[in-house]
Amino acid sequence: MTDDFADGSTPAPADLDALAGRGSEIRLIAVDMDGTLLDGEGAVPTALWPLLGRLRDAGIAFAPASGRQHATLRREFGAHGDDLVFIAENGTFVTRGDEELSSDVMDRDFVIDLIGDIRGFTHEVGVVLCGKASAYIERTDDAFRDQAEKYYARLMDVEDLLAVDDEILKVAVFDVEDGEKHTAPALERHRLTHQVVVSGHHWVDVMNQGVSKGKALRAIQDLLNVTPEQTAVFGDYLNDLDMMDAADFSFAMANAHPDVAAAARYRAPSNVDHGVIRVLERLLD
Repeated sequence: MTDDFADGSTPAPADLDALAGRGSEIRLIAVDMDGTLLDGEGAVPTALWPLLGRLRDAGIAFAPASGRQHATLRREFGAHGDDLVFIAENGTFVTRGDEELSSDVMDRDFVIDLIGDIRGFTHEVGVVLCGKASAYIERTDDAFRDQAEKYYARLMDVEDLLAVDDEILKVAVFDVEDGEKHTAPALERHRLTHQVVVSGHHWVDVMNQGVSKGKALRAIQDLLNVTPEQTAVFGDYLNDLDMMDAADFSFAMANAHPDVAAAARYRAPSNVDHGVIRVLERLLD
């Protein structure tokens, strides 16, 4: 926990002993999935399941916050998800269990324009059209499908993305090489009207303006009558940035992007070291 980040910055490490018992101050916890909660094998640590019961008994709401599809999050948490608030698709779709709390649907004409641009890229990409009912792909080779299936439990092959009849929440672009380097700059003109968010090394998401995990988290705070002082968040990548501003207990993982590390108040152990679990255990100790 004492190593510096790659850019030389050193956010304050979380003193796990000093955090003991401070869970009594917290009423809401929002946790990113990939690179944060999920372990090195991409699985939810089994140690989380008893912790969810302890959080519920302590009156603390738990909110997985992810660029992942709602159906994927529900699959990951199974029956445990009935009591959770899900911030799915980077905040474009928010539910409590299976009940929709909010959604933000994209304009169809814009989606058509965007897909036309992406089809003209000279670098290799794959596109996932993220709807309420399902996610859709027209590139169906095994290499791309393997990447898409990690995040989309409901995934349909289609001949033409433009023929899809669904409410579209997000367009996710998988860049084979580097999303921040290639795809995000190629989509620069769309930043005038929409968000272009680097959500992972290979993934870039395009969504409506104003939609984010942080905005969704603030709406949940209002719904539950919870303040930032009563909120904890954990994240590692750029689409977690604005969640950091919504919580006094903000934790960047040891493997976090430098910008996220700079925005967070504390640093937690990495996801492969089960950092979220370790911090939660001390908060509840």
